[in-house]
Amino acid sequence: MIEITQFLGVELWQLGLIFASALLIGFSKTGIGGTLMIAIPFMATAFGGRMSTGIILPMLIFADFMAVKQYHRYADWPGIRRLLPWTVTGLIVGVLVGNLINDRQFTVLIAVSLLVCLVVLVVLELRSSKFHVPDQLWFFALIGLIAGFTTMIGNVAGPIFAVYLLARRYEKQTFLGTTAWFFMIINLIKLPLQIFFWGNVTPQTALIGVVMIPAILVGAMLGVAVIKRIPEKPFRWVVIGMTAVSIIRLFF
Repeated sequence: MIEITQFLGVELWQLGLIFASALLIGFSKTGIGGTLMIAIPFMATAFGGRMSTGIILPMLIFADFMAVKQYHRYADWPGIRRLLPWTVTGLIVGVLVGNLINDRQFTVLIAVSLLVCLVVLVVLELRSSKFHVPDQLWFFALIGLIAGFTTMIGNVAGPIFAVYLLARRYEKQTFLGTTAWFFMIINLIKLPLQIFFWGNVTPQTALIGVVMIPAILVGAMLGVAVIKRIPEKPFRWVVIGMTAVSIIRLFF
């Protein structure tokens, strides 16, 4: 174990958090999507806001490829193209803002992004059946901008994108396929932005991602097993509660 920490350039407790995050990333692709939100604040606490996003991104990209392989036939490409320009604009805004703030402010911004997504998640849980989403250009532009900004700053655009999916009224397979393709494209766009503008995706963070591939795969298998045995709605509320506690920790 000591050899692994030296090889990756991290401490033992940091390695434990990375391993747990890799499990949650895999789990989020096959089980409950919101579980990724638990890992983000813990990683930000351990590595700082900006660096934590660079460690998580390579793991997310591998998990995205895994999800696309499973659901590649079901994507709604017109829907993806409709949102993509606005999301890329949000990514660019996120890059510019990230360059203007220090790491403590970056961590707080991650907490704010998580809080916005958590509120959206709660609203969807409580009122999804009565939730009316406007089918107008301004709304999708807003969703794209917020999704791009929050995924650039904190990798937490899932609940925001869920609002868009709700508006499109997808069936389950199309929901999963569109989500898989969309986030793979966005995360691949983020990769050069974080390499060249933030410098937080490095050979070391890429190596960490490679080493954590088995943990991501285990997390994916756990997600498949858990989603069949545990009711999804109560589990989502556990995720919401744990994420809320983690957000408070980031603020203070």
